[in-house]
Amino acid sequence: MVRRKPLEVRRTKFTREAEAAIQSSRNVSPRVSRNNDGHQSSSTTRKPKRRFRPGVRALMEIRKFQKSTNFLIPKLPFARVVREIIMTLVPGDYRIQKLALEALQEAAEMYVVQFFEDSLLCAVHAKRVTLMASDLQLARRIRGHTDTINF
Repeated sequence: MVRRKPLEVRRTKFTREAEAAIQSSRNVSPRVSRNNDGHQSSSTTRKPKRRFRPGVRALMEIRKFQKSTNFLIPKLPFARVVREIIMTLVPGDYRIQKLALEALQEAAEMYVVQFFEDSLLCAVHAKRVTLMASDLQLARRIRGHTDTINF
């Protein structure tokens, strides 16, 4: 059996004109954008954006946050809330040390994470995956009066 070379298509002026006619008949025109250099580049060669199956992205985020040690709540909004609470409790202008704010934020985030863990256990006990408001209420009720938020 004789092996043949694959046919090479020569691109001539006619084939380019035919391709242009076919493309214009479909009303498909490649988007043209400018690079930083000012040169034109076609954006039709871009890869399509990767799509993950439902739930995969959430698991990736969970792993990312479990590995990290930085705060989950942004520092400035948390500091504003703390200042607002202090102003409502005690009249006057008070300053707060940075280390004290970090300690408060660490404790607050730890409490919230443990509270959501308990609430998720309530949801799993009810044979559900979705966390509902009733799970949060049940977790608060189970924790009892000794919990810091139930005073």
